[in-house]
Amino acid sequence: MPFVSPSVRTLYRYRPSLSHLVLAMGIGLSGLIASPLIQAAPVSTVKQAFSIPSGRLDSALVLFGQQSGVLVSVNGDLSQGKQTRGLQGSYPVDQALGLLLQGSGLVAVPQSGGGYIITLQAINGAVALPSVTVTANQLGEITEGSGTYTPGAIATATRLVLTPRETPQSISVITRNEMDDFQLTNIDKVMQNTPGISILTYDSERTVYYARGFAINNFQYDGIPMERNAGYSAGNTLSDMATYDRVEVLKGATGLLTGSGDPGATINLIRKKPTRDFQGHVSQSAGSWNSYRTEIDLSGPLNSEGTVRGRAVASYQDQESHMDGYRRKTPVFFGSIEADITPSTLLTVGADYQDNKPTRSTWGGIPIYDTEGNFNERPRSFNNGASWSSWEQYTRTAFATLEHYFDNDWVVKLQLNHQINGYDAPLGAVGGGNPNPTDGSGTRMWVGRYVGKTRANAADFYASGPFEFLKREHELVVGGGLSERRWTNNGDGPHVGYATIPSNYYEWNGQVPEPDWNDPNAWHGQNDETTREKGLYTTARWNLRDDLKLITGARLSNYKRETMQESGVLTPYLGLVYDLNDTYSVYTSYTSIFKPQSRRDESGNTLDPLEGTNIELGLKGAFFSNRLNASAAVFQLEQDNFAEATGALTPDGGVAYRAINGVKTKGYELEVSGQLNDYWNLHAGFSNSVSRRQGNKVSTLAPANQVSLFATYKPWGQNSKLTLGSGARWQDKTWGDVYNPAVAGMVKHTVDDYWVVDAMASYRFTDQLTGSLNISNLFDEKYYTIFSAYSTYTWGEPRRTMLTMKYSF
Repeated sequence: MPFVSPSVRTLYRYRPSLSHLVLAMGIGLSGLIASPLIQAAPVSTVKQAFSIPSGRLDSALVLFGQQSGVLVSVNGDLSQGKQTRGLQGSYPVDQALGLLLQGSGLVAVPQSGGGYIITLQAINGAVALPSVTVTANQLGEITEGSGTYTPGAIATATRLVLTPRETPQSISVITRNEMDDFQLTNIDKVMQNTPGISILTYDSERTVYYARGFAINNFQYDGIPMERNAGYSAGNTLSDMATYDRVEVLKGATGLLTGSGDPGATINLIRKKPTRDFQGHVSQSAGSWNSYRTEIDLSGPLNSEGTVRGRAVASYQDQESHMDGYRRKTPVFFGSIEADITPSTLLTVGADYQDNKPTRSTWGGIPIYDTEGNFNERPRSFNNGASWSSWEQYTRTAFATLEHYFDNDWVVKLQLNHQINGYDAPLGAVGGGNPNPTDGSGTRMWVGRYVGKTRANAADFYASGPFEFLKREHELVVGGGLSERRWTNNGDGPHVGYATIPSNYYEWNGQVPEPDWNDPNAWHGQNDETTREKGLYTTARWNLRDDLKLITGARLSNYKRETMQESGVLTPYLGLVYDLNDTYSVYTSYTSIFKPQSRRDESGNTLDPLEGTNIELGLKGAFFSNRLNASAAVFQLEQDNFAEATGALTPDGGVAYRAINGVKTKGYELEVSGQLNDYWNLHAGFSNSVSRRQGNKVSTLAPANQVSLFATYKPWGQNSKLTLGSGARWQDKTWGDVYNPAVAGMVKHTVDDYWVVDAMASYRFTDQLTGSLNISNLFDEKYYTIFSAYSTYTWGEPRRTMLTMKYSF
């Protein structure tokens, strides 16, 4: 056994095996109750520098104790003969210890009095730290391999790497494990599992997500903002999940890091990271309506020292649909390389590529009413698209990050992102008018072709680290970012004389000729629009007391798009977190965001930007060393400076507007995610939100109440070969004002509430080979959503079955 100098805090100490038995019994019992019998020490986010070479684990643990000054006890029989890849760089103590133990079959159990005990990983209900790889680029902890439905540390809200309990804002995370269990292979399916998010379907290629009464058009990729144009979709809501570790949805106003946008929520997609150990998998899926999917994922070191690591992912999905003639092919490629330039400097470069190639795309949905005012019920297989209609979308991204850790625990990071989102959409569909039930007349085709793309370049730079003030240690982030997005679009119509009136709507099969796109008279959109944003931001986490943290922040932004220009826009951030004990915290926060608008008043002046604010009060709990998180929040969200027409004109003859109080949303949310014990994983939530403008309900296409519940069960614990799971989601009734030809005006159309139930089962035949069966909409619920702007509706997907075989190595 290695000798440890008495001058160094003892790290390596024999414990009788009986003590480990007692510890295991205590941990096992703790998994059965809400509050652990053994309270875990709070997880520190303060980083320390480590330089530990690869080799024997017992020797590495000695060096860990010398460099960290942390007490770690272990039975020598457990670590004897085990190896470690070592550790280079700056990490919080718990993350560093997890990296040292990775692949050893051992985990570190934090003790209430400080320090850790090393024990075997397979303990029922263990409160041990998860043995997972930890990202070193300030995006938070990766979820791949964690075995849980809850995240570790996250950084989406403030750039500070904090646990969900330490973050004074509601955030929902879909982890890699949940995506794999329920085959959430695209962003639409991920949003279906996310509490508090509703989905509105425009047509086969366009969906819009809603949170707290507002559409979500703010997307981030590894924390870099990208605004989505919902009307001219270009890949954001078709993202394949093969390349992502997790999806974080930050609720409320997010202007501190997003800049401009709407106050409902921001979706942050976090990419997979290269791993220090070689790993990979190959999977093949087949399912309903001739749906097939292949996925390959390889990751590991690229040199003998492990200082250069790479990851490559490829997937291909070819799926037909319950709709006649519809089919989509989706190839995806992703690659990234990490290089330790020095023990404290990390460079990451990568690129990704995705195509979405559909056949017979719909455009809009099915007219809600026929000419007699009856609900126009068409089969779920009905496709309003022409045989040649196709909304092809594609994404191309290149990215790079450079980060350096200093000995004083400060880190600086530069992140660059270049992204192209494009579309080529020759579209034709029977969506206009209303069918006559007698002879099928009364409808018309919408016809147009749109070709465009958004080229976006973004850079973000910041420094983060601890500082001392009034004899207490606090944390600070200072940074800035700039972006430029150029959207170009060319629209065209059909040649003169092209027939757009079908002879009989009820006999429509899409078999019409594609027009020549050369209409000299029709204007279908010629756009060339550049948006530039610059911003400086800062965040401070003030350690007022051991149990009280204050987070203050602000962003100063400049914005320019055509006639919209704003300078010096201040978006503040304020959050307070009070730890009631080692398990529960209460918090409150005030967040904000802005969105410029082009409408003008009677004097010709542009209206002030829309201003969104979110006030939130909540309770959070973290159990079993953060492997289970729970939250409850009440919120009030407002967006002001809403443009209302005055009836007058601007000096150049345009419609004049004035700014009034806008939408106010009030509601509450409940959510729990993570491991209850070695048998159960759970992600559940309930949300309530009602939006009003001047006392009248708005955003009624999104439900006021929603429930989601997804869980898996392993009958024999973590080592169980069989996993069973089920999920259910319910949404309240929705409604909107749509056109009814029987009354020649607008009427309120209500969609009934509905439940959709999913199920899954997987079986591990060997350590490498696993088979799984997923059934979505198990009971074949027949439901639809409406899009009131088009006065159309779209059926939800019927029962779908998917069988997957996955070989891991």
